[in-house]
Amino acid sequence: MTKEEIIEIWHGLMNSKTQFLWVITPSTAQGKEELLKELEEKTSKKKGLIMGWVPQEEVLNHKAIGAFLTHSGWNSTLESVTCGVPMICWPYFADQQVNSRFVSEVWKLGLDMKDVCDRKVVEKMVNDVMVNRKEEFLRSAMEMAELAYKSVSPGGSSYNNFHNLIQFIRSASP
Repeated sequence: MTKEEIIEIWHGLMNSKTQFLWVITPSTAQGKEELLKELEEKTSKKKGLIMGWVPQEEVLNHKAIGAFLTHSGWNSTLESVTCGVPMICWPYFADQQVNSRFVSEVWKLGLDMKDVCDRKVVEKMVNDVMVNRKEEFLRSAMEMAELAYKSVSPGGSSYNNFHNLIQFIRSASP
């Protein structure tokens, strides 16, 4: 992320109607440590918290989490889906573009920022997912989480396909 993008997202989060936890990994923060320190100091602890790392799946499973601003990589998308957390997607490259479109247009689990990074857009999307359309996105996310859970449970499609793969490998072994 560029310094300008970090500043735009920070303003969007600060201007939104919600509290936030913003995780900026050390690789993203590289060369921007002073900026992040300044933003941390300007952020009221009642409004938000900026951190360098958290156990993502544990955080997504916490009841206080209402949405996930993500680049939409497949692992993060799956973690959010299985935890029943709506998403605001800001894809960069590769599979992220497709995943983001599925989240917003097919599964209706959140919104797609596409390649826009503007404080007004961030603020509006956070407010839409967390306040204005919260019930709509939460309902869709919880329904998708239930489907994901069923698929990996005994009798579910993923469970059965994995079992079949194991049986196939065993039958092919001497």
